[in-house]
Amino acid sequence: MKSIIASLKNRFFPHSRFSSSDYWDERYKSGGNSGPGSYGQLAQFKAAFLNALVKDNGITSVIEFGCGDGNQLALALYPRYSGYDVSLAAVKACRLLFENDSSKDFFLAQGYDGRKADLALSLDVIFHLTEDHIFDAYMHRLFEASSKYVVVYSSDLDEPIQSASVHVRHRHFTKWIDQEISSEWGLMQRIPNA
Repeated sequence: MKSIIASLKNRFFPHSRFSSSDYWDERYKSGGNSGPGSYGQLAQFKAAFLNALVKDNGITSVIEFGCGDGNQLALALYPRYSGYDVSLAAVKACRLLFENDSSKDFFLAQGYDGRKADLALSLDVIFHLTEDHIFDAYMHRLFEASSKYVVVYSSDLDEPIQSASVHVRHRHFTKWIDQEISSEWGLMQRIPNA
């Protein structure tokens, strides 16, 4: 009887127990990667923009929440970098990948210690934060961690979770920022995807 109830619950309420952090940890543990946004043309597009931003604005430190497998970071030219992720497997992979690069450190997101950087990054992350309280906490931490700039690479529209992609929830994050983040912050630029 218990298994029938559980099966029915999963069939009719498939998102009720979904955990975005568990999803990504399991994905990396099983050998998965950060997804298509961290590879190929999309990765090159982000790297070109971010490397120019860092150079042109004299940015000396970067913090990223959602460092993933490190493939996107491999294209970056940052003087100092701190990467955080919800997955211990991803953190370990990045530590190994960049073990000879003393300008980079990697940590579990749960252990964030309040450090700040000139630039805080969120690349291909927020549309994977399906839970409202996780999204809210993530966004507040992102802005609190920056002393100058925040860059978000994401879709910017509200759409419900689709049953075929329970790990994706598109959010109108600029509207959320306008409502929830201090007026000290202002939108400098919006760049369409390449």
